[in-house]
Amino acid sequence: MLHPTLFTPLRIRELEIENRIVIAPMCQYSALDGRMTDWHLIHLGQLALSGAGLLTIEATAVVPEGRITYADVGLYDDATELAMSKMLEGLRKWSNIPIAIQLAHAGRKASTDVPWHGGKQIMKDNENGWQTEAPSAISFNPNNPAPAALSRERMDELVHAFASAARRADRIGIDAIQVHAAHGYLLHQFLSPLSNTRQDEYGGSLENRMRFPLEVFDAVRRVFPVEKPVTVRVSATDWHAGGWDIEQTVAFAKAIEARGCDGINVSSGGLHMDQHITVSPSYQVPFARAVKSAVKIPVVAVGLITEPAQAEAIIATGDADLIGIARAVIYDPRWPWHAAAALGCEVSAAKQYLRCQLSGLKSLFRTY
Repeated sequence: MLHPTLFTPLRIRELEIENRIVIAPMCQYSALDGRMTDWHLIHLGQLALSGAGLLTIEATAVVPEGRITYADVGLYDDATELAMSKMLEGLRKWSNIPIAIQLAHAGRKASTDVPWHGGKQIMKDNENGWQTEAPSAISFNPNNPAPAALSRERMDELVHAFASAARRADRIGIDAIQVHAAHGYLLHQFLSPLSNTRQDEYGGSLENRMRFPLEVFDAVRRVFPVEKPVTVRVSATDWHAGGWDIEQTVAFAKAIEARGCDGINVSSGGLHMDQHITVSPSYQVPFARAVKSAVKIPVVAVGLITEPAQAEAIIATGDADLIGIARAVIYDPRWPWHAAAALGCEVSAAKQYLRCQLSGLKSLFRTY
């Protein structure tokens, strides 16, 4: 294959990405009181040596109440900042991969148990549980207590918390921020009419439902250095009648582009328990294509992208500018190496790994 687009570089503001492979944020449920542990160094360390163009740290809560589980990572005080800084120091010793972070608040989907213990919501009076909060007092699971509807004062506090986390991220050397407005978490809850029934200026019309996520984006963009990118992850549809859909997503994408957003990661679902999704390879790519046709900033496609030729086709045909991989790179932490080999390209690798190349093959690696 001549000049595969998957392995062409991309520049976003001052950030140089050497190829179009983005490792998506993946929750590990292995933090202690929001602080990263050695598990994160092991997990992110192997992915930092993968040859991907960008590595994204998992959903990171901007307040303790914004964690999905009690074992989620946070970036909301000096202790969580120090723990993440130490982890990054370890990565930077051995890899030059750009590192982004996903800043998040889980809203009504917070205060849950870790997945391997069932993932059910933990009531506020129980150990490891707390009062959840959301745009409206509508629970994700009807069998659970309703979240507390956010007051205007609390909303202002959360905007400040996102901004504070962004400052901390810059201070410890994070290269880019992704604002999490997908998968049924707080900002997505504001966007969807299924979870936002507010009667004030933050509910009702599309313009009103977009208002708080846009305020959060503005606050993050305002404090994060101008040379560093700020992107947004969206769910293109709720997969449920009467919910958030691709048309509203396109409108939101245009709005955040106008406010200085540097890229949009297009996923879907996560807001309603009765979502109906037909899953197949590249099943979310049409959503990315719809967004890309409406904006000029880079768009990331995700969702069952597992094969090099499949990823190359997505970029080469213009459906998206980058592809995001998660489960595929957990299963195969050298997925970018194998994609480069399949497509006849080079990929960055640590010099310690040079001897693993088979003799007689075209050079696959360039070292750092």
